[in-house]
Amino acid sequence: MEQWIPLLDIFLNNPTPETEASLWLQQSFNSSLSTSTTTTVPLTTTSFISLLTKSCNQNVHCIAHSSSSSSPRLPPTTIRLIFLQTLPSMVQSRILSFLVFERKRFCSKDLASLAREILNGDLDLDFWVKKAARNLLDVVSERYDEWISGLNLDSEKERVVKEFESMPAWLSNVADSSDLLLSWLPVSADKINSSTFHSASEDDEDSANQIAERTEEDTKEVVHENETNCPMDVILEPEIVEMASSLRDRLLSFESHSKTAILASEIQQLCLDRGGDSFGILGLIKPWKADDEVASVLISHLSIGNEEELGWPSQVLSSIVLPKLLVLEEPASRVMMTATIEYCKLHQKAAEYALLFPLILRRTGINNPICDAITHVLKECFHPAHVSAFCQKLLSVGEDERKFVCLPSHKHLISDELVWTESLFSLFQNILNQHVHLTKDSVDHVVQQIRELAERFSKSLKFGNFLLCLVTKYGPLLKSNKLLLTEAVERTDTLVAKSILSKLAAL
Repeated sequence: MEQWIPLLDIFLNNPTPETEASLWLQQSFNSSLSTSTTTTVPLTTTSFISLLTKSCNQNVHCIAHSSSSSSPRLPPTTIRLIFLQTLPSMVQSRILSFLVFERKRFCSKDLASLAREILNGDLDLDFWVKKAARNLLDVVSERYDEWISGLNLDSEKERVVKEFESMPAWLSNVADSSDLLLSWLPVSADKINSSTFHSASEDDEDSANQIAERTEEDTKEVVHENETNCPMDVILEPEIVEMASSLRDRLLSFESHSKTAILASEIQQLCLDRGGDSFGILGLIKPWKADDEVASVLISHLSIGNEEELGWPSQVLSSIVLPKLLVLEEPASRVMMTATIEYCKLHQKAAEYALLFPLILRRTGINNPICDAITHVLKECFHPAHVSAFCQKLLSVGEDERKFVCLPSHKHLISDELVWTESLFSLFQNILNQHVHLTKDSVDHVVQQIRELAERFSKSLKFGNFLLCLVTKYGPLLKSNKLLLTEAVERTDTLVAKSILSKLAAL
């Protein structure tokens, strides 16, 4: 038990423990093998599974359901628990997710037994524990079933010999043939013929043509994808244009919450049920011009059930919330942020692509009010693991990772690249303070940007505070970039520069 305590600490304290737990497991195995003696038991994956499945029976007193206060207490009932089930639900789900991540290190039969033990237990399972156990059972069942179906009446030794020591069928067939040009290669003499082989130049030409065709197809797909995300203005029927204009006039003249709710229903019906172009209709209605109170009522009444996330929900956010926040110069109103957060909780994917990405990619860079709004949405609506994945896509070099949804009339306010400002560094510092763990490639990209921007922000205290936060939280991942960071910090002149250099020197 004692030898697994550091691993259990990782699962308890790290919100995204898969990578760190894998590194610890690999390092511990290597250390165990190199220093193993007759008095120490080396770490094995089997021993870890044995620990998780160790029986820990528990007695539970059952009380009869009766209205009388003097109902007799029934004898204690023994519920069979395993060690894993005695841990907090959060730790259980993390361990099961780690076993999925590292399933190749473990025996599929043991993993399947563990998942079934949890799913078939007597306790009411936490939703995430049940989901993780089901996922583990799904990913290992196929491998385990294949292993079972491969068993036959032969002994295990004969099966191993047959699988690993016998000659492959294709090589046996080649060895039996008599017209080989080279006895050790499966090449027939008949195939060494100019009529059956293209010349090298022809092969090169064919390859170049294929590459050109693929490139052209990929370009068309990207263009089509961009047109879908930010569609061009389309010609609408006169009747629909007239109805949209009427809705716009009614929207600007707020009367009551009940009438605004009815108006939201009419907007949704016109956009979805009439078969028109919803982006074009919303562009005519211009719901972002309504005041924050009306907009909050619209948002709360424009949510429908099982709709594609990048469809209607993203159009709602990109036509009501996004235009307001893109031009934000003062803190957003409480009523607007409350409605936005409740909507983003229901539609996280839409919030990512129709609100967060275009906001952070603002052409002039984000300011303090926008930074506060983004921080609020990330904190209230997303799990730290989701925020980590979002940052990885945001910092990715490939533009395809930064797809976003917006109305054509607002496309000019959004850039394809990050515009680094003091507020953007504050945003990343806020993200790090929410216990979000960035990946190694994300950290490397941030370090590259720090190197390029050090002179520009040499007097910025926000830039310095972000550097101090980064070095404090990600020291082990920064060892390979220690020299680059040291050179960058030496170009700055802030109150925290010496503290950053001292932390870098200790790496």
